[in-house]
Amino acid sequence: MTDDRLPIKIDSTSNGEYRPLPVPKLLRKAHDLANRRLTENARRTGISRRAFVNGLCGAATTLAAFNTVFAARGNLGGRFALPAEAALDMAAAEDSLAGDEFIFDVQTHLIEPKGGWRQSNPGFERILRWWPQGDCGESDPVDCYSAAHYLKEVFHDSDTTMAVLSFIPAPADRNPLSMAEAARTRDLVAALGNGRRLLLHAMVLPNLPPLESQLKRMEQAIENWDIAAWKVYTQWGPRGIGWALDDEDVGIPFIEKARALGVHNICIHKGLTFPRLSPKFTDCADVGRVARRFPDMNFIVYHSGLETDTREGAYDPDNAARGVNTLIKSLADNGIAPNSNVYAELGSTWRILMRDPTAAAHTLGKLMKYVGRERLLWGTDSIWYGSPQDQIQAFRAFEISEQLREQHGYPALDAAQKAKVFGLNGAAVYGIESGAVRRKAGLDPAGRLKAAYLENPEPSHLTYGPRTDYEFDLLQDARNGWPD
Repeated sequence: MTDDRLPIKIDSTSNGEYRPLPVPKLLRKAHDLANRRLTENARRTGISRRAFVNGLCGAATTLAAFNTVFAARGNLGGRFALPAEAALDMAAAEDSLAGDEFIFDVQTHLIEPKGGWRQSNPGFERILRWWPQGDCGESDPVDCYSAAHYLKEVFHDSDTTMAVLSFIPAPADRNPLSMAEAARTRDLVAALGNGRRLLLHAMVLPNLPPLESQLKRMEQAIENWDIAAWKVYTQWGPRGIGWALDDEDVGIPFIEKARALGVHNICIHKGLTFPRLSPKFTDCADVGRVARRFPDMNFIVYHSGLETDTREGAYDPDNAARGVNTLIKSLADNGIAPNSNVYAELGSTWRILMRDPTAAAHTLGKLMKYVGRERLLWGTDSIWYGSPQDQIQAFRAFEISEQLREQHGYPALDAAQKAKVFGLNGAAVYGIESGAVRRKAGLDPAGRLKAAYLENPEPSHLTYGPRTDYEFDLLQDARNGWPD
């Protein structure tokens, strides 16, 4: 592990859907302060820097450094709440950063190293081999994104109890994850565990003609793979043309088919506008319309509509053309009350917001207020960001300032609310009995393997997505936006 790797990552890494974010002077200053304090505190505690970084005091030291730098710039709408002694005292660090919540990550990804996509989509394959984060010690760099590394990063190196495995938008022959490999990974997790620990999406491209073939694929997904939800990208489409959820020729037949097949969870990528594709269908205007038309269906809005070019503030219906406000306005315009059939998911969203506590506080606060405290779902978009443990620890410590709560009527992000976000809300929408899963997780072979691993953990602190404009542009060139 290099000396400047932090246990809480605030780097430029993207999930491949948005351009890597610059690391401005403020964040570089936070990074440098955290690094100095990690070295100093490791020396004070008499252990190696590597061991200190891998422990809870290392995470506490890093978050405290972030607080110092953000506060000095007046970024005080939110903060990572932990006592000063947590940087050196393990018990204090555990009180703030450890936990026994049921953590259900509803957005995770991996890649199938031996898949046929490596022949049909060679440009994407070359990029994965070239990226420096593919240098994980495997003879084939693409293996760094495999099920084995996924299991280590998500289930061993984080407190994640259960997860959903999702897909990127690509036709089956060019998708870097097949349904067969996704099911194999689910079965691998099940073989190590006692019950369902990994659920599957089925990717649907309803605007890839002919529609009848897409609807038939939905039937096959039900028959063959026991899927838990559908995943769609409304911005994606052949020739870069997307679709609306309430499009009578595409969206409505898809939703009606999902309802007829009995899988009522529809996960929709919204926000994080893809380069080189029309932005027309990336906002959330259509979400409220279909939620009103199909009250028995659940619409799970991935990324909550966040856009990286829009700094989130308080909800303003007159300033709702971009970002999370498009989701809130869509619900308001269609009479969708909080805690109804629309859910906001935090994959990539929380990680992006970790670099801006005030924007984070506004985003979480308004989602709880307008979408609902029981409708905010935990997701991380890992494996692209490596282990989600840093996201988990940062969320455990985060709080919304009293000033913002009073000014805007935001609910408190207390321990009970965090438990809902981490997993209880997701368990409800997916029909999971969280207590039973958590009890089994500590007793099953997977739980025992993890306990043994944690006696001498070796977290990588790696990220796996593109980190520079050059890497990102190569990825876009390799797949021409998205493969079609």
